[in-house]
Amino acid sequence: KTVRFMFKYKNIANEPLLLQTVRTTCGCTAAEWTQEPVAPGATGQVLIEFESSQQGDFRKKIRVFFDKQRKAEILWIEGEVN
Repeated sequence: KTVRFMFKYKNIANEPLLLQTVRTTCGCTAAEWTQEPVAPGATGQVLIEFESSQQGDFRKKIRVFFDKQRKAEILWIEGEVN
């Protein structure tokens, strides 16, 4: 079963913000994100899809790279598949 979770972010800067890429740590996790620059005060999103084929606890790290930052922002999804 595919599980989806939406992360939303808001641009609090005074200029447009571009999310360049999103990297997941395994092949069972995929990401889609807002492709166009996000205007000041506007919001963008990162959709994470996780294939929950194995039972048990999971914890996945997602790295989000914005155009004006050197370091990635880190997102986590975690839970338990029954």
